Amino acid sequence: MKFKIILPALVFVFIGLFSSCEKDELNDNSADMKASAENTVDLSSDISSKKSDDTKEQGTLKVVNLGVAGDFAILTKTGITSVYKSSITGDIGTSPITGAAMVLDCGEVTGNVYSVDAAGPACITTSASMLTTAISNMETAYTDAAGRTTPDFVNLGAGNIGGKTLTPGLYKFTSSVVIPTDIALAGGPDDVWIFQVSGNLDMSSAVRVTLSGGAQAKNIFWQVAGAVNFGTTSHFEGNILGQTGINLKTGASINGRLLAQTAATLQKNTVTQPK
Repeated sequence: MKFKIILPALVFVFIGLFSSCEKDELNDNSADMKASAENTVDLSSDISSKKSDDTKEQGTLKVVNLGVAGDFAILTKTGITSVYKSSITGDIGTSPITGAAMVLDCGEVTGNVYSVDAAGPACITTSASMLTTAISNMETAYTDAAGRTTPDFVNLGAGNIGGKTLTPGLYKFTSSVVIPTDIALAGGPDDVWIFQVSGNLDMSSAVRVTLSGGAQAKNIFWQVAGAVNFGTTSHFEGNILGQTGINLKTGASINGRLLAQTAATLQKNTVTQPK
């Protein structure tokens, strides 16, 4: 009789112990799953943050490195000529052609006049080695600007950008570009504009390029395969990387640089190297 009473009691004890162990195991598994889930969220957050940072870095348009060429207001390979009196603020130079290809008056330049030899204006400073480096840097900068990929705008306005306000970015044109009416470049002081022009760049007389929002001429690059022509009394902003000639007509002005792989011709113009 006593055995029959004890046996059911033992059964209840074993059931209680088994349930308790199972509950503890479930709690432990639940805690492990929770910790695992929390680690997964943290990892996902790190990956997402890194991806966002990488995208931001890759999406930022970098300036074109001008190297030693950036020390010049005008730098060419085949000459610089001016109809008196132009006003040039910044250094000028030409190489590999002789200094005799710089046909201008020393009084037109507020800066140094560099040449590969002693020919040309009386104020010439001879520095063949430095000029060789500057010309090489100019050509590298042209190649860099021309080689930028994934443009933000392609053939905007079919090449006619007159009257437009241009935001920062990479602009690609597979033909010539004309600026018949005023344009504005609107952006911040660290924003960059790069224009890739396969043909000529022509700006009409009395037309102006203006900057707003803190945009700076030093961060604007016009890579032009054809000739660059600015009409009378026009005003331009930015660095011109020209594979062909750069020609300014009477009274035209530029806040920027004239970097030509051939020659630059001036007629009573104002050229100011940006800081």
